[in-house]
This record gives sequence, structure tokens and C-alpha cells, in this order.
Amino acid sequence: MKERSPVCVYEWRYGSQEMRQVFSRDNMVETYKRVELALLESLVELGVAPPKALDEAKKAASKLSAIQVYDEEKKRGHDIASLVFLMGRLGGEEAARWIHFGATSNDVIDTAWALVIRDALSIVKKRLRLLIEKLVVLAEKHRYTVMPGRTHGQHATPITLGFKVANYVYELARSYERICDAEKRILRVKLGGATGTMASWNGYGLELRKAFASKLGLEPHIISTQVAPRDGFAELAAVLAILASTLDRFAVEIRELARPEIHELWEERGSAIGSSAMPQKANPVTAERISGLARIARSLVHVFLENMVLWHERDLTNSSSERVAIPHLFLTIDQILIDANNLVDRLRVDRDKMKRNLYLTMATATTEALMNLLIQRARLSREEAYSLARKAAQKALQDQKPLWIAASELPEIRKHLEDVDLEEVLRPENYIGEAPRLVSEATSYARAVLKEC
Repeated sequence: MKERSPVCVYEWRYGSQEMRQVFSRDNMVETYKRVELALLESLVELGVAPPKALDEAKKAASKLSAIQVYDEEKKRGHDIASLVFLMGRLGGEEAARWIHFGATSNDVIDTAWALVIRDALSIVKKRLRLLIEKLVVLAEKHRYTVMPGRTHGQHATPITLGFKVANYVYELARSYERICDAEKRILRVKLGGATGTMASWNGYGLELRKAFASKLGLEPHIISTQVAPRDGFAELAAVLAILASTLDRFAVEIRELARPEIHELWEERGSAIGSSAMPQKANPVTAERISGLARIARSLVHVFLENMVLWHERDLTNSSSERVAIPHLFLTIDQILIDANNLVDRLRVDRDKMKRNLYLTMATATTEALMNLLIQRARLSREEAYSLARKAAQKALQDQKPLWIAASELPEIRKHLEDVDLEEVLRPENYIGEAPRLVSEATSYARAVLKEC
């Protein structure tokens, strides 16, 4: 029989094998079994079910495969019911009686999602931590590497490359914080029975839930309907989409600065082909893939927000979409983080090009410094100082002379600042403010976040 060819691009192109394994059919079924056994073990501890039931259920679980469960589902149309009935058949009389006792399917499914998402977030945090650590090193290395600051795509006041990178360090550290903070609301077991009231457990439901949660290493949801609150899933999607968008912005930054006419930063392509038609091209394909996949991450947030709106104590509209959206969201962010780490590893810096670009506009990036000098030393109003500084900048661009020369050639400026070394004040390299110290603050903040969580 011919081997089936993969249909979904996430099976073979995007996401790591490590993340695929977390959301694989086999792992999902193994997690369902783990949840069922934790529930039965708790029932045994409370004296509700006999120990033999647990022994039989464990033996049944060891024999039961995901293929068997989903073959059975084709007949029954319900995966958890299929799992439960098969465990009963493969186990014995006591297992058949007590497996899934008092529970509803989403006690198993939602608790399994929490366990699987915990593993998936562990991978995300590992990759994000590594990326932040790499960017911290890059920011500190280039804290004094001066380059043009840009607002609206135009040269603004000078910055340093370290300052630019430190902004991403700070934002990514905040994303790491968000993940850690959201985990306490997302990673919870759900045990409540048919509508969440625990009626099927005859007064020992809260005690059972406590034992059940303890065995799985998670806190329980305090209250729920038949399903766990979907606000946690929506929060998860939003948090990961924010992370994706920050990395999208970083990727756009690299793409913009890699233009041949700018070429301050770029990703080293090595032997990789940039264009099938134009051999000279070195396209920023890694950065572009980050941007493309970030659109998928953002689009999935809508699905999770829609899933919050269920009928009464529940309906089934969330189930099918979550089976698609949760794995795809994690595989998407997994690939984005893999690419981001790879991009930073291959990032190249041209300090000379940064300096040349800085002086393309004749050092007019420091016109603000000239204006402030006229306000402080010449005691001019802001409007007067602004007008004179602008005139000097226009002259510098027109005559193609550095700003300090153009300013010194204007009598209305020179008369106020004859004793000032304008070149010293107006050189872009001397107008980076607190950028180096701000780099230290951002990297210290990131290190503290990574240490705490």
C-alpha cells in the first residue's frame, strides 16, 4: 500500500518534531488515558472505587492505542466515549464499572488540553528564553554603535544599534512575563461533571477534585460549566499573537535595513538561493517567513474569542475549532521562534554603512541639539530657535555641508554661539543621550524576568 502523503503543511514544513509530538494523535490519547487513570486513582483513594478497578484500568491503558480509539470513534462518533468503553473491555469487570465514573467528556478533554499546553508552553519558553539571551548579548555588544534613528521612515535623532535591539529585548521579556502570568489561569484541571455542579459525586466532589488536581500537578478551576472557561484559551491565543507580532516587527526591521540602499543589517544567506530567476539576489526569506506566519498567529485569535460564546452550560462549537486552532497556533509560534533564533545567529552588522547613512543628511539629525542650544545659551523662544535651526538644516542639505558648518555660516546663529564648539555639540556620535544606560536597564530587566519565571 502506498504511503500516505502529508496534507497539512505543519506535518512536514513548519514547526519542530518536538512540538508535533506534543500535539500528535498518540500523545493526545496517552494524555486522555493519564487523566482517566488520575480520576480513577482519586476515586480509589476516597474509597469510592475498589483498588482492583485501577489495576485493571492501568493494564487496559497499556494495551490501548490511539488507532484503536479512533477506529472505534468512526462507529460511535465520540472519542472519549470510545476510549472509556475500550478501556472497560480491555480491562475487566471492575474497570468497566468505574472508569470515567461521574465525569463528563470535557473533564477529560479540558484537563488533557491543560497538560498538553503546559508541555507546549515549555518549548515556547525555552526558545523565547534563548532568543532573549542572544539579543541581550547583541544589545550590550553594540550599546555604542551609532546609527540613524528613523521615524516615519525618515532620519530622526541618532540612536545606537544596542538601543534598537534593547527595545526588542524589553518587549520580548514582557511577552515572557505574559506567558508566565497567563499560565496560572490556563493550566488548570477541570472536573465538574455533566453541567459542572459535581452532582454525580454525592457530596465528595470537591475532595475528589483536590486529589485529582494534585495527581496531575495543576490547580483546579474553581468553578466551571460543563467546559473549562474559554477566556483562558483566548488569553493564551492573544499572548502568543502579541509575541508573534513583536517578532514580526523585528523581522520587518531586518528586512528594511537589509535593503541595498541601506544595508546596515542583513541575514547571512550562505549558499541558500534567494531567487530562482535572479542569481544575484539574497532575499531575506527567514525574516519574511516570520512576518508571514505572524499573520496566521494573529488570525487565530479570532477563533478563540468566538469560542468564548457558548450556549448556556455549553455547546459543541468550540470543540472542532480548538482541535484545529490550538495545535496550529503552537506550531506557528514554534516555527517563528525557531526562525527568529536562526535569524539572530546569522545577523550581520555593517558599522561603516551605518556611519555613511548617518551623514547622508549632513548631520541634520542633530538639529534638535542646535535648537536646544539656542534656547539655553541665546535665550531665544522656542519658535525663534526652531526657525533658526531649521534654516541651518536646510542650508546644510542644500550646500551639502555638515550641520555645524552650515550653522556657523549663518550670522544670526554665529552671533549667539561664537564661543561654542559646534562640531563637538552637533556631531551625531555625540548626541545619543542615555542610550547606553538604557540598554543596561533593558537587559537587566530581561535577566530578572528570566530568573523569576
